[in-house]
Amino acid sequence: MKYGNIRNIKKELLSDNWYTLNKVTFEYQREDGTWEKQTREAYDRGNGAAILLYNPNKSTVVLTRQFRMPTYLNGNADGMMVEACAGLLEKGNAEQTIKMEVEEETGYKIDKVKKVFEAYMSPGSVTEILYFFIGEYEAAMKVSEGGGAEDETENIEVLEIGFDEALQMVKTGEIKDAKTIMLLQYAQINAIFGQ
Repeated sequence: MKYGNIRNIKKELLSDNWYTLNKVTFEYQREDGTWEKQTREAYDRGNGAAILLYNPNKSTVVLTRQFRMPTYLNGNADGMMVEACAGLLEKGNAEQTIKMEVEEETGYKIDKVKKVFEAYMSPGSVTEILYFFIGEYEAAMKVSEGGGAEDETENIEVLEIGFDEALQMVKTGEIKDAKTIMLLQYAQINAIFGQ
C-alpha cells in the first residue's frame, strides 16, 4: 500500500515581516493507511545559490567573512562566519544569480560556473533549496573590491585561502557553515585540485 499522501492542506500566515512564515495544517496518510492530522511551520525565504570559487594553479579558494546575527544568538561569540559566496535567487535563475553574487561579494567577474548538486538545507522548517556551483577564478578577473551590495548592509570581507587550510578550518571549527563545508568536501572528493 502506498502511503505518504497528503490532503486537506490549510495555510495560515503567521508573519511576512522579512520573508513568510506559515502555519500549515494537513492530513498525512500513515503506513497503515490511516490518516492523521499534523501541524507544521514553514519559513519561505526563497531559494538560493552558493559557489566555491577556486584557483587550481594556486590551490586556493575564495571565501567570505561576515557577521551573522542568528549564529550570534546561538553561541557564536563574535557572530562572524566564514562562508562560500551565496545569495537568494533573483527571478529564479540560479546561474545568473550566482555570477552576480560573486561580483558583488568578492569582486571577481566570472563567466563560467558548473552546477554540481542541489540540496534542501533545513527541510524540517525552511522551504529553501540551494543550488551549488563551482567556478574557477584568477587574478585578472578581479574587477572590484567586492564586499557586498551597498544597499544590503552586508559588510563582507573577502578571503583567499589555501584549499588545505580551508579544510583544516573545518576541522578546527573556524568554518561552521554547512554550504561551505559541503562545497569544500565536494572539491576534496572530486579532486578538483588534482589531489
